Amino acid sequence: MRKYFPFLEWLPSYRLTTLNQDILAAVIVTVMLIPQSLAYAMLAGLPPEVGLYASIAPLVLYAVFGTSRTLSVGPVAVIALMTAAAAGAIAAPGSAEYLSTVILLTFISGLMLTLMGLFRLGFLANFLSHPVISGFITASAVIIAFSQLKHLLGIAASGHSLPELLADLARNLPNLNLTTLMIGAGTLLFLYGARRWLVPLLQRLGLSKGLAGGLGRLAPILAVVVTTWIAAAFDLAATGLAVVGDIPAGLPPLTLPSGDASLWQQLWVGALLISIVGFVESVSVGQTLAAKRRERIDPDQELVGLGCANLGSALSAGMPVTGGFSRSVVNFDAGARTPAAGAFTAVGILVVILWFTPLLATLPIATLAATIIIAVLSLVDLHAINHTWRYSKADFSAMLATIVITLLQGVEAGILAGVGLSLALHLYRTSRPHSAVVGRLSGTEHFRNVERHQVETDPHLLLLRVDESLYFPNARYLEDRVLELVSQHPQMQHLVLSCQAINHIDASALDSLESINQRLKDAGIQLHLAEVKGPVMDRLQLVEFPAQLNGRVFMSTYEAWQALARTTEPATA
Repeated sequence: MRKYFPFLEWLPSYRLTTLNQDILAAVIVTVMLIPQSLAYAMLAGLPPEVGLYASIAPLVLYAVFGTSRTLSVGPVAVIALMTAAAAGAIAAPGSAEYLSTVILLTFISGLMLTLMGLFRLGFLANFLSHPVISGFITASAVIIAFSQLKHLLGIAASGHSLPELLADLARNLPNLNLTTLMIGAGTLLFLYGARRWLVPLLQRLGLSKGLAGGLGRLAPILAVVVTTWIAAAFDLAATGLAVVGDIPAGLPPLTLPSGDASLWQQLWVGALLISIVGFVESVSVGQTLAAKRRERIDPDQELVGLGCANLGSALSAGMPVTGGFSRSVVNFDAGARTPAAGAFTAVGILVVILWFTPLLATLPIATLAATIIIAVLSLVDLHAINHTWRYSKADFSAMLATIVITLLQGVEAGILAGVGLSLALHLYRTSRPHSAVVGRLSGTEHFRNVERHQVETDPHLLLLRVDESLYFPNARYLEDRVLELVSQHPQMQHLVLSCQAINHIDASALDSLESINQRLKDAGIQLHLAEVKGPVMDRLQLVEFPAQLNGRVFMSTYEAWQALARTTEPATA
């Protein structure tokens, strides 16, 4: 039961001190989550209350099924953008059909995540390499920032790619609303300044680092309060300033997803991409925070937790959710000890929806846009781009291609390209596995590359170390490598494959080994294996290959050297 209901792990030891810590963290996260939820709903093209609905049931369900003690789930910027791209291709934002499309998208995503978790498919997220994910998030952040400029300028603009957005912004720029620009630009400058200079200033004034950091995170709330009061006091809506408007008070409505089969077919790809990206982001945040307290999370159960959270969001008129970095860090720093803090946060959001929504009616849309821009700019990781360029040109190429395709074609094309590039890069690398002819370090049992070290070799014996598992993409490469070495060493009588780095040999690679064995036998050369791992040897013994091997299987490369070497001569790099 504890495997599927992780709350049974921490609930029996729940104490009053833990309750106090969780409630304090919940209050802080609730205050932070209100403007975020409104803003990300707007980013997804949805009514603002949908963001609040998506911050209630998902938090409660994750507290029951999730394994991270401090992860805070809810709407996030990148997932909101992907939601707008997937649903916007089917219905017009703001329409009833659009909302029902988003609800179905959320439901399908939740269903996929839950099934992936039940079938232990968390490993699928590994097909997205870190450079590709980093590139995708960076490009998405740029698109999100530019998509919010229309709200700062008070003009209409649309588009799912950067060229579309820039073109539409340029066309509509003459319709600029000065009141909106003043509110938006002022909020943007305030939030930027608060993020960059407020915490150090408060520390110089004598506040502790923790208290200064906490006050710094309240800057968006202050911006919301001040701009809402200004808009109400001076009736700025009459001058053309767009405001949130009336938010329905009351419990989130119970909603059922559409049963239209054609709509399901249109949405499943977008739902899958949202699920994978959301899972990768959530697990990354969860693992980072868990490591700080020497805790652990279960990726497969996290799939179930996120899946149930999204199902709950769909059934309560919400949008897709995942673990958010900023609020999870706030939750962690505020002292949350268990997922119950998330459930208490849901109670706080519910209180706001029931009794305080009238206070948000004059909240300027420009304020929410500025909040989004400041939040997503931290996702633009220039350091990662530079770091990847210096370390691996191949990984940088995949990252750059993901960035360019996302900017030019939109988020769905970008993430699909990223998945394809990750797989292609993996196949390319493993199709040409590193291998090295090795020799013995004099007076030791160690063997190293003859091109890098001064080692002992034998003209009648060749030791080949293969540094990769053998499977269908690289099986033919190994054959070619062995035949090349045979032609270069006419005195060779023994070839030893040193297999310490080989964790798996598939059927295609087995066929290649059998072919290599036969060709070497025809050439009068014996093929030997050394340091074959137990699981690999177990599989080989299921077939005739060990009996057909024209040489021996040695426990170590040194044992093969002792048995087969005749004379030694030095070889230098």
